[in-house]
Amino acid sequence: MIGFHLLCFVSQNPPGLPGIAVAWLVCALRGTTFIIDWHNYGYTIMALSLGAAHPVVRLAKWYEHLFGRLSTLNLCVTNAMKNDLQKNWGIEATTLHDRPASVFGKTSLNLQHELFCRLANTYPEFQHPGTVGEETKAEATVFTVCSPNDGSVTLWRDRPALLVSSTSWTEDEDFSILLKALEEYEGYIRGGSLLPSLVCVITGKGPQKEHYRKLIDSLHLDHVNICTPWLEAEDYPLLLGSSDLGVCLHKSSSGLDLPMKVVDMFGCCLPVCAISFNSLPELVKHDENGLIFRDSAELAEQLKSLLSGFPSLDGKLGAFRAKLCSSRDQCWDDNWDQTVLPLLRSLSLPEP
Repeated sequence: MIGFHLLCFVSQNPPGLPGIAVAWLVCALRGTTFIIDWHNYGYTIMALSLGAAHPVVRLAKWYEHLFGRLSTLNLCVTNAMKNDLQKNWGIEATTLHDRPASVFGKTSLNLQHELFCRLANTYPEFQHPGTVGEETKAEATVFTVCSPNDGSVTLWRDRPALLVSSTSWTEDEDFSILLKALEEYEGYIRGGSLLPSLVCVITGKGPQKEHYRKLIDSLHLDHVNICTPWLEAEDYPLLLGSSDLGVCLHKSSSGLDLPMKVVDMFGCCLPVCAISFNSLPELVKHDENGLIFRDSAELAEQLKSLLSGFPSLDGKLGAFRAKLCSSRDQCWDDNWDQTVLPLLRSLSLPEP
């Protein structure tokens, strides 16, 4: 929740239980304008684990529906949600698409090498197979090598492709889809396809991480290495800016929000393969800035297609990256100034 000079109060939903009611009451008592920033419907997230017919889920839906209509102003993250709020809730909202923070961008080779060296200290997937001893390890990773003569950093020509995904390991992301696709990718290589090896990094922590960790450990892959690190906040943008391809398995509980991880990846000019749901085309334009898949077989075919000829940038993967770099949108601050400030002015509120 964000307050502006106590004259305007913005409450993000979810989480909205009990925050929306409390915020509305405080605003009513203080004569403050109450604004809701709709990112999803909380009751649909609860339904993932409890089921849509559960009494608690039905109560949460009633609660959001009742108190959501008491706001003075509403923002939402997609046009699909805007339409749903108007049609089914009687709420008029303004779409404010998420934008990446300024820290997200392409990572220089020197910073890539430093990041890979740090990760190699903990995760063997980043260590160069020929490194022996601490001194040599600092000079080379599986992706980069630093010249001992002039300190210049270059990428190995025969390096693996770096695949990245991030997750909170919850029910709205089925990572078995990615694991099955990686098994199929392994099969392509064993069958003679000229494809690079993969290092797949899945960042984040959450309740289902150990479940998927056991599944990963049970795989028998020779050309795909998977690691599941928890990164420092400052390293996450560096990893995205160093990667070759992103994968998103976020499947919206309502079908109406958008995955912030893809927004961040696009901020780093990183092409993405993302699983399909209703509002996703507002962000991922299939065959323009990324690809949309429905199941593990489609994802495996997309990995094969995009990584064929790697590390050359002449193919579709390079074209997607060039498209993203040439059409980088405004940052979050500029988007807020352009979309929200005029609304605040219309209410005669002081600007934040």
